[in-house]
Amino acid sequence: MKIFKYALLAIPFLYFSCDDDNDTPEPINEEEVITTMTVTLVNHQNGSDVVTMQTQDLDGDGPNAPVVTVSGPLTAGTSYAGSIQWLNEMEDPAEDITLEVQEEDDEHQVFFSASGVGMEFVYMDFDGNGNPLGTQFVLAPLGAGSGSVTITLVHEPNKPNDGLDTAGGSIDIQTTFPVTVE
Repeated sequence: MKIFKYALLAIPFLYFSCDDDNDTPEPINEEEVITTMTVTLVNHQNGSDVVTMQTQDLDGDGPNAPVVTVSGPLTAGTSYAGSIQWLNEMEDPAEDITLEVQEEDDEHQVFFSASGVGMEFVYMDFDGNGNPLGTQFVLAPLGAGSGSVTITLVHEPNKPNDGLDTAGGSIDIQTTFPVTVE
């Protein structure tokens, strides 16, 4: 009977000494499904000069290639206020992924590059730690010519970084747009 009493007294100590913190599953942060990226460029000197670049892949990883469009040429010697919107159009209604990217600004960064034509890119929005985000930016074509602009959204990059090559993370979406600068 004494053993039974002592066993009953030990139960609370055994219960509180159990460590069930390891049993709590890690929250799952699913990668974004992005079917559409729309880049809007508004000329600083002429607000009616708006160039839209878009990639749309409505079947996601399906067999059809994305449709990439650019509405017109850029003007050399000026600058454009740029903004980016990402959508998941596989949902009905379409889910605006831009809001998630902005809310999780420390877990995302947009990278810009140009080939065949001179361009400068300046970040206009930043995460809470002062690191670049890139949903808002300035694009400045340096001279006339033809080439391409590549825009890449990276999930969980190392911040700060020295560009896409050192960012790490995983690419949510990357598109190369053909551009003409007049």
